[in-house]
Amino acid sequence: MERYDDVELEGPASERDLRDLELRLGQPLPATLRELLLECNGVVDADGTDVVWSADQIGLKNSEFRTGGDFTSLYMPFDALMFFGDNGGGDQFAFVRTPQRSDVFVWDHENDSRTWVAADLGTYLHRALSHAGEDWYR
Repeated sequence: MERYDDVELEGPASERDLRDLELRLGQPLPATLRELLLECNGVVDADGTDVVWSADQIGLKNSEFRTGGDFTSLYMPFDALMFFGDNGGGDQFAFVRTPQRSDVFVWDHENDSRTWVAADLGTYLHRALSHAGEDWYR
C-alpha cells in the first residue's frame, strides 16, 4: 500500500474474523478488501474519517443498511452492495456484489443515488487519501 501522511492503520483482522463476516453477510468479501483487512483492520485518514471500516464495523453497518426499518422504508434495497467505508458526511462507499465487481461506488444518503467512483480498491484508497475534503469524489 502506498504511504500517506497522517493515516492510521488498525491492527490486522484474523482469518476467523473474515470468515465470520462473510457468513454474516452471506457473501464473500472482494479479494482486495480481504487482503487489506488481513494487513490492517481499518484505515482512518488524517481527518478521522473511516476510509475503510474494520471487519466488525463492515458487518454492523451492512446489517443495519439491509434490515434497518428506516433504511428499508426510505431507500432502494442495499442487498447488492457491500459497504466498507464512508466520507464522514453521510455518504457510504461500497462494492457491488450482485453481480460481483471490483468497482467502488458511493451511495449518496441525501438522494439515494449510487455513483461509480473508482475501478478498484487501490484506486479508491489513492483518491480518498490524497484529496482533502469529504467530497473528493464529486
